[in-house]
Amino acid sequence: MSTDNVSGAVHAAGPPLQHHELLRIYAFYRVAIALILLGIFTSGIGQGAVGNSAPGLFLNTVIAYAALNFGWLLHLRNSAYRTSTSQVGLILGCDILNFILLIQASGGLNSGLGYLLLINCSVGSMLLDRRMGAFFAAVASIAVIVQQLYGLLAGHAETQDIVSAGSLGILLFATVSALQYLSARIRSATLRADQQSRQAAHLQRLAQQIVERMRTGVLVMDAANQPELINRAARQLLGDQLQPGGERQGELHRIVREWRRDPGRGSTLVNAENGSELRFSFANLRREHGDSALVFVEDNRKLTQAAQKLKLASLGHLTGSIAHEIRNPLGAISHAAQLLSESTNLSAEDRHLTDIICRHSQRVNEIVENVMQLSRRRATVPQMHDLGHWLELFIQDFRAGAADDARIQLQLPDESVQARFDPQQLAQVVINLCANAMRHSHSACGLREVEVAVYRNRERDCAVLDVIDSGRGVPPEHRDKIFEPFFTTGQGGSGLGLYIARELCEANQANLFYCRSEDNRSCFRVEFAHANRVI
Repeated sequence: MSTDNVSGAVHAAGPPLQHHELLRIYAFYRVAIALILLGIFTSGIGQGAVGNSAPGLFLNTVIAYAALNFGWLLHLRNSAYRTSTSQVGLILGCDILNFILLIQASGGLNSGLGYLLLINCSVGSMLLDRRMGAFFAAVASIAVIVQQLYGLLAGHAETQDIVSAGSLGILLFATVSALQYLSARIRSATLRADQQSRQAAHLQRLAQQIVERMRTGVLVMDAANQPELINRAARQLLGDQLQPGGERQGELHRIVREWRRDPGRGSTLVNAENGSELRFSFANLRREHGDSALVFVEDNRKLTQAAQKLKLASLGHLTGSIAHEIRNPLGAISHAAQLLSESTNLSAEDRHLTDIICRHSQRVNEIVENVMQLSRRRATVPQMHDLGHWLELFIQDFRAGAADDARIQLQLPDESVQARFDPQQLAQVVINLCANAMRHSHSACGLREVEVAVYRNRERDCAVLDVIDSGRGVPPEHRDKIFEPFFTTGQGGSGLGLYIARELCEANQANLFYCRSEDNRSCFRVEFAHANRVI
């Protein structure tokens, strides 16, 4: 349907929305003016001014007019003051006829009742379009002139009354034209204001969506250090303790107060509960009643790892270019050691030495493979998955390749937990974490066991995956280093497993960190980004 047809349909259905209040006021005015005229006539206050020529006609006309006005008022109330232009035109016609009869019954324009037509025609010019408003002004003017001509012919009026009728007609047209011009300007201004309001509301919703889905945390604190706005990323980065209402909210207030005292200071670093390091940056939002503080919260770990990523990427490219130069002699050494170990003439000491050669050759090969993986990592292809269902399928495959004495316990919630991730990269992360958990559980208690739990953190509104083991845990002095490349406390590891796992998690906008479970066991936790986050 074209815009012309739409506007025509709306116009035929009824007056614009902004005129509903005018209709209500006009309906009550018509009732009030009818009752006032009736009261003036019956009380004798207007004796000699109204109804003096034809009292019966005046009384009957006023009573009929009051009844009509009451009926129309009730009709408008039942329809929520929505009516059609044809009904408005009919009512205006009735008003003009009524006042012409009242003027006739009162002896002409000297009664002053003719000026009440100004109000009716003025309202009509605002409720109807320009042509209909001018039409009713013309009808009222002609009716007044005809009424005066009739009085002149009947001997009840004088010649100067014709001049008064013409003056009233000119006044009607002037009033209607002025009101139509002002009404058009008001409608135009209202339309522009409405368009600007809708545009502002659209931009506000757009800004809210952008702020809410940003990966950088945004927090706005008012002059009393109370939160005005906090987006999802800020809630996730701050955790349960640092965000407003948490156990460490006083520390957050202290940081903001220190910045207010010294706005020129740089950013501030704070350790979060999940082991990450948060960087707080500030900006001032000027307001009339106290300035607000705009706080940006970022994971400083990503900034400090930028140099490591560049270094490892260069190392990966270098490794790729010389891989065959390393692998050829490495393969020859490993193969020679295997052949030598098969000799029946080796002593126990020599066989032990060949085992060392084979084992360390394999370790060097794993290091080369891991570093090469950093340089040739494929692009992330995140997909929406039911994390619990995906994990059930993963555990089935993992059990098939695990040791016979491996024990894997899976804890799943009753409801579906949706998360967005690359299934192949997440499988690599969980394989690494489960293998580490079994190894440390076996070294601590002699059992290869691991517990994998999936649930939704309702406070942060994100999916969570926990890999829990029965090992001794990570010593406090090593917790800041376990995700660094080439850091290892074992004898056979390359020190790249956890680093690669965290890199893969960050590529999927997830966060991997070490913590203690609710029953105080060692736990590696993956917190996924909100499923609807797009930036």
